[in-house]
Amino acid sequence: MDDPPEWIAEFTVTPRQFAAHLDVIVGSGRTPVTISAIADHLAGRAPLPPRPVLLTFDDGFADLPGPTAEVLARRGLPATAYLTTGAIAPGGRSLLPPAPMMTLARAAELERSGMEIGSHTVTHAQLDTLSAKDLAYELRTSKAVLEDALGHEIRHLAYPHGYNSPRVRAMSARTGYETATAVRHALSSDRDERYRIARLIVRRTHTVADVEGWLAGAGARVAPYRDGPKTIAWRWYRRARAMVHGPEFAG
Repeated sequence: MDDPPEWIAEFTVTPRQFAAHLDVIVGSGRTPVTISAIADHLAGRAPLPPRPVLLTFDDGFADLPGPTAEVLARRGLPATAYLTTGAIAPGGRSLLPPAPMMTLARAAELERSGMEIGSHTVTHAQLDTLSAKDLAYELRTSKAVLEDALGHEIRHLAYPHGYNSPRVRAMSARTGYETATAVRHALSSDRDERYRIARLIVRRTHTVADVEGWLAGAGARVAPYRDGPKTIAWRWYRRARAMVHGPEFAG
């Protein structure tokens, strides 16, 4: 969007920028895939096509089933959308700040346009700071809501803002998710971990040259790799805050 809410502006591109990024992807010769293709590859069920690329969209903003899906479909680009059910379901509650959101009723429309649907939890909380009970609620309820709306199993999860931990990854597997995507600010690889697949966040300041670099396999580190001291320290700080303030928005 051209004029996003201030809280999400950093992670928003204009329609013109978005179209330019997509044209670079089309021109790169890479093959767009959905998360299920990545899952099949990591599980050893099927190989990926040559030079794959995965496009993902989180949360479920109002432009997703309209302008965004249409621009992708015109270029023949499949994608994966991870939806925050508390922000889009009737009577739902989430920690996302105010923004125009799609409705749950339009999730099937996304599938018809070529998007695969995954869960992005119920409230968009920092999962690695939650109690076992609250974590189970976020993972199970969002999955169930989407399955009821779409009439089929939801196999994939994206951690809000990428926040995860060994406990969160284990619970995601037990809940029945086959993959979970994190952020990690890194390129994924054949050796990536199924329950914290690396992604790159596109920011408003990223240029076409940045996208071209990523598509060429440059400009970012390659997963998997161990969490560094800063990541671990930040997790403990956020856990301490959650003990005082309760669940907080992952953003």
